[in-house]
Amino acid sequence: MEFTKMEGLGNDFIVVDGPLSLTSELVSAVCDRRRGIGADGVLVVSAVGADRVKMEYFNADGSAAELCGNGLRCVASYAVANDLVSVLHFVVETAVGDRRVSVRDGTVRAELGPIEASNADREIDGQLVRTVDVGNPHAVLFVEDPSSTAVEEIGSMLEVHHAFPDGTNVEFVRVHSPDSIEMRVWERGVGETLACGTGAAAVVAAAVASGRADSSASVQLRGGTLDVEIIDGVAWISGPATVVFEGVWTG
Repeated sequence: MEFTKMEGLGNDFIVVDGPLSLTSELVSAVCDRRRGIGADGVLVVSAVGADRVKMEYFNADGSAAELCGNGLRCVASYAVANDLVSVLHFVVETAVGDRRVSVRDGTVRAELGPIEASNADREIDGQLVRTVDVGNPHAVLFVEDPSSTAVEEIGSMLEVHHAFPDGTNVEFVRVHSPDSIEMRVWERGVGETLACGTGAAAVVAAAVASGRADSSASVQLRGGTLDVEIIDGVAWISGPATVVFEGVWTG
């Protein structure tokens, strides 16, 4: 299986051409950082037409996910670099619908789709959580200092809490100013990652809903900075997507 290893702000992926049927066992094996290629997930990219491709995403544990923001940006960059599309502004078909993307000078801007944050915090096992739907589920916690927060303990607990029947991603957030936000993220099916595109959008939406931030903000993640805009209820993210290396998986 030929693959390309890509990363978006340290959120890393194994990208393969589709259509391709992958078992959860194979996904887990290739994502293993000691015995496999190593990645946060696998992206399957299939050519559809001159101005669109299809994207499927699998978490590192082998489970399928509805959407991945940084993965979407990597798919867009990959499609352009490998001539799967003939334009720089095109559509990516995802499990939650069509998403618009554009690639320019190493930066990829991607539409994540409608975003909806709850109007109030919810207490779950002593944690104040604001839920956000970005096509996939998020639980946002505003904390004093993300760097000293027990991300693994709290994130792993909330990820599988019965309050979230399908599991959830968990973000730990400090708002520095209305247009500057810091976060760490615990991803469903993966664990803590250096970045999460849908998580960054969820954080901005939760900050806007709670009166903490503007609808356009820079989000500082452990892997770098992602720019987020919420326009008429639709979330957009902008940032780099980079090829790390290419290879062949022999199993």
